[in-house]
Amino acid sequence: MTKRLDLKLHAMATGQYTPEDFIIADAKDGDMAYGVLAAGPDAQGNPRAKSVYLQAMREMTRSELVDIMLMSAGSAEQLSSEGLFAKSMVTQAVRMNDTTDIWVGRHASYRDEPSQPFSTADLESVKPFSDLGLYSITFSNQLEADLRSLNAYRDFRLAARDHGFRHFLEVFNPAFDIGIAESDLGHYINDMILKTLAGVTRATHPKFLKIQFNGAKSMSDLSTYDPENLIVGILGGASGTTRDTFELALQAEQSGARLALFGRKINLAEAPLELVRLLRETVEQKCDTETAVRSYHSYMKDQSITPQRSLEQDLQVTDPVLKRS
Repeated sequence: MTKRLDLKLHAMATGQYTPEDFIIADAKDGDMAYGVLAAGPDAQGNPRAKSVYLQAMREMTRSELVDIMLMSAGSAEQLSSEGLFAKSMVTQAVRMNDTTDIWVGRHASYRDEPSQPFSTADLESVKPFSDLGLYSITFSNQLEADLRSLNAYRDFRLAARDHGFRHFLEVFNPAFDIGIAESDLGHYINDMILKTLAGVTRATHPKFLKIQFNGAKSMSDLSTYDPENLIVGILGGASGTTRDTFELALQAEQSGARLALFGRKINLAEAPLELVRLLRETVEQKCDTETAVRSYHSYMKDQSITPQRSLEQDLQVTDPVLKRS
């Protein structure tokens, strides 16, 4: 069965993209970074168990609202063994490396230093249940650290080629000051991405990118540079307001992004499935972002779900980059 992801990637590759082909991924790989806090808090503010996290993956996959379910290898193996993806149009994907800048356990300080390459998952173990993985890099503008990261990525690409394994590339913004003004950071990251991929042939090229949205201009610069070969997607970042979530997807799509891979924005939402349904309607311009927020709150009221914020608060755009755009 050809998965919906592959149908949409084909539409993009052949110049037939429409907003209905926008790809949405649920990033449920937080256990590779947050440990006990990965599943988020319950109604009393206590950490939810892994079983709750897994059930959220099952429910989202069965809804068919997303195109990709991104998981840790352990979660993917368990859910694949249940047959969750056997007849689903959703593609299962696995985080294939966990660099030190996503070691964000309680009281940790690893993000204060340049990212170091590391991988818990291995291709031979993952390939029996998934043929798509995420590989991440964070550039720090420091020669030795970035050289280590690029060498590790090269090694992964060659091993993935030998295993017949596809991947997409995630490039984070650095978590600390690297000596580049915030207004210029998107330019630096764009140039480093293109430098990284310029010497990569089709056999080991990432299927798409996942990057932070650094504004419409920065996104447009990257997405229009080589649209035939480079599909750009965005990551979600902090949870923010519901208006932030819809604005992020819409502004990114209108400036050339073709994917949204959201973790906390989905996982921490009061009604994740309804949020994703409205996210699609927003990107497809079936409703504007304000209407989508109002619809979301109306749904919560009908379902007797207590909202985290008042409607007035949730209608606000709070992310500075979205205000600039």
